[in-house]
Amino acid sequence: MPISIAAALLLWGRVRGPQPLQLLSRLAMLLFCQFTAVMMVFIMVNNANLIYGSWDDLLGTGNHVRAVPKVPADGASGTSNDNKRPKVVQAFKGVGDPKVPNDVQTTDLKGQLSGIDGEVLVWLPPQYNDPAYKDKTFPVVELLPGWPGSSKTWYGTLKVSDQLKPMMQKGEVSPFILISPRTNLLGDTVDTGCADVPGKVNADTWLARDVPQMVLDNFRADPSADRWAVAGYSAGGHCAAKLALEHPDRYRAGISLSGYNDPAGEDKSLTAKDPHLREISNPLNILKNAAQPPKVALYMSGNKGDGYEAAETMKAAAKAPTTVLPVETTGPHASDVWKPMIPSIFTWLTGIIPANH
Repeated sequence: MPISIAAALLLWGRVRGPQPLQLLSRLAMLLFCQFTAVMMVFIMVNNANLIYGSWDDLLGTGNHVRAVPKVPADGASGTSNDNKRPKVVQAFKGVGDPKVPNDVQTTDLKGQLSGIDGEVLVWLPPQYNDPAYKDKTFPVVELLPGWPGSSKTWYGTLKVSDQLKPMMQKGEVSPFILISPRTNLLGDTVDTGCADVPGKVNADTWLARDVPQMVLDNFRADPSADRWAVAGYSAGGHCAAKLALEHPDRYRAGISLSGYNDPAGEDKSLTAKDPHLREISNPLNILKNAAQPPKVALYMSGNKGDGYEAAETMKAAAKAPTTVLPVETTGPHASDVWKPMIPSIFTWLTGIIPANH
């Protein structure tokens, strides 16, 4: 912006030609200064909150759906069928973003089952490379951003690894592997609702099968569903509750921060536009229609009018062994509310998934 203002001041008195042309030229200079000012503010806000991970995400030109194949069914015993696939060893590198800690790694994953290609960020707990733990496997938490959102946000804006690392070193929380996959998958700026939508996207398969299998192939991650959790905020909170309840053979717990039950909570969601998908993607309906109550623990927070009522409704519908902890918050629908909650959330989660000594 300073450059645009300097250029306007330099050229203002040098405009030549008829008076209408001079007025038009100077108006163009003012509009350009206004445009650069707005862009600078937007970039500053985005850099502070990591809302968009790239220009493609911002402009809606990045389509990460390579194909939409028919997804093969999995067995009733968790990830056993997926584990029969040959292991795929991934290459990892630094994220290269000053907002993200240096110990966070990223890899570009080609989803074998989903037809989705996207990055997955991984952070390993301090115990992972400790020789005393060389024969240990580790629990995993899958972290989902809101929509639109970036796979970097949990690490860069919410500071999840920075906050948890000292707590893990003191033994206050379990040494979780933290993973954050891409969820902004469609170039037309449409939220997938974290669902498999025929002919559009296999987002559920990407998040619940391809990404976990990649982690199991490349790290000493515990394969038991009792050692996995999924967490998200806003639209990611809706997804976390949905995925945990849909896949109790993959996740033991779900954490929803300011989420919602009805997919119409995000009007750009694909699942909100189809009556059938809207019904079957609602975590409350998933819970009520389950053949038997799933062994899933849910932590659901929100302000009144922003997720808390959804949490209370879920608690009222839950039957053992399903548990729901509603937590009322105050403040806006923003990272300023969710970030300071991370220590207490992971302390709660450690009670569900304790350290495996």
